[in-house]
Amino acid sequence: MKVFISWSGDRSRAVAEVLSDWIKCVLQASEPWISTRHIDRGSLWFSEINEKLRDISVGIVCLTQENKNKPWILFEAGALAKGLSGNRVCTFLVDLQPHDLTDPLAQFNHTKPNKESVWELVRTLNSCLIERALDERVLEKAFEVYWPIFESEFSACLENNLPTEDVAPRPPQDIMMEILTATREMNRRVSNLESSQVTRIYPSKKTYTSSAFKSQMRDMLKSGMSIVDVVNDLMSKGLPAEAAKVLVSDYIEDSSVRSMLTEAPESSDT
Repeated sequence: MKVFISWSGDRSRAVAEVLSDWIKCVLQASEPWISTRHIDRGSLWFSEINEKLRDISVGIVCLTQENKNKPWILFEAGALAKGLSGNRVCTFLVDLQPHDLTDPLAQFNHTKPNKESVWELVRTLNSCLIERALDERVLEKAFEVYWPIFESEFSACLENNLPTEDVAPRPPQDIMMEILTATREMNRRVSNLESSQVTRIYPSKKTYTSSAFKSQMRDMLKSGMSIVDVVNDLMSKGLPAEAAKVLVSDYIEDSSVRSMLTEAPESSDT
């Protein structure tokens, strides 16, 4: 299993080299690849990296505050995402937090430099080995043996490779807008899921989609009942609230029903 480790900048490169050695120690069947060590002198580095991206199983992108928006990191991350499924591309957050990232990097699985998070990364890598994967009990023992080494070398990387530029944090408004967008998308998906569940639960209830039922709803609306009253009436007859709402909503979407509603007497409800 080949693991492509992407980096940009001295601090990111130092961490990538530590990760490469450490992963090989924990998972000997893996083949970590980074450009600082595996490109021959005189070779066309762009062509060789581009070729290598087509022949890997997992990608790890070492991110720092300095390189998170650099073109090269974005290029390699995009190439990895194009060639691999989402759960096979991971970011390693050297000195930042998930909320520091924007799309497309924000969409990947994030690994923090702590024991619990790195353990999940190792488990992901091990699962990609398929028939050569270690039993989890054995994997855990190997991880426990080598974890102190990683901690020590990672700390040395940060101390010996200080940031060379100040990067402004993301504006709070930017973060809030991202949260709002994600929340709206989640609400939309939940709503679609609930609607699909109602459709699956009531496909055989022909009573609620028959012409007689539609005529009944038309008569109720013409009599002055509000839409809320119609929904409550259906619920009183045993139809669950969500199903009643969906059926009435679908019914009033009809153009002829809309025109009828504009002519219906006003409801006494306010």
